[in-house]
Amino acid sequence: MRRVVVLALFCLPALAFADCEAQMPKWAKTLHPALTFDAGHSMCKVSPADASRTLAALTFVEEGDADGDATYGLEVLSADTASGAIKSHVYQSGAINSDAVQFRSLSLDTARYQLAPGVRAFGVRMDYTGSSRVNPYEATALNLYVEEGQKIRKVLNNLKIDESNGEWDGNCAGDFSASHRTLSIGKTANKGFATLVLDSKTVDSHSVAKGDDCDQKEDPPVLKKTELSYNGQQYDVPEELNFQ
Repeated sequence: MRRVVVLALFCLPALAFADCEAQMPKWAKTLHPALTFDAGHSMCKVSPADASRTLAALTFVEEGDADGDATYGLEVLSADTASGAIKSHVYQSGAINSDAVQFRSLSLDTARYQLAPGVRAFGVRMDYTGSSRVNPYEATALNLYVEEGQKIRKVLNNLKIDESNGEWDGNCAGDFSASHRTLSIGKTANKGFATLVLDSKTVDSHSVAKGDDCDQKEDPPVLKKTELSYNGQQYDVPEELNFQ
């Protein structure tokens, strides 16, 4: 009997995920019946901080053409896990553009972003990839949101949390750069919200053809720490870290 109970508990997250996936088209139709819901670029997840709440990020195609370029609206919501009833939400028109740099996927980030006592943010990560083979590019942009009653408010916009790029001859020779960034909660605060600390690690690499071989060399990693302060509405993001 004990084993059956344990197995049932392990199955709960999977069942909850399956249930919320079935809810996504219903939420989309309820909130935006005139828009085209894109289930393939949408995601939902039970909040680890409060299992009674389910978080979702829904995308809607606002514009598109035959070449695959598109503009998406982004709906971020919190719903009651048991009933599926929407508790709070926000819609951002034109939030995502997909053109030469293509929107690939998104995910929900439920790390412990405790911005203030009783205020825990959650994130939406959007993955992008470039269309050029000889100029490869990939990036992940992060938004953070907080719930405020029946509304959800974005407090961090399009932070480049990961980025890689390069230029090569399509065979071997080339130069590449990859940056990985982690976000943590700082010890100081401004206007009621904790400072965010961004730790970056950038590694540049170089490839050179030598006969039939392709020699690769990495430069020593460059480490950098950046603090993001809250201005009363959002966190200020330096221009070089903002995904446009």
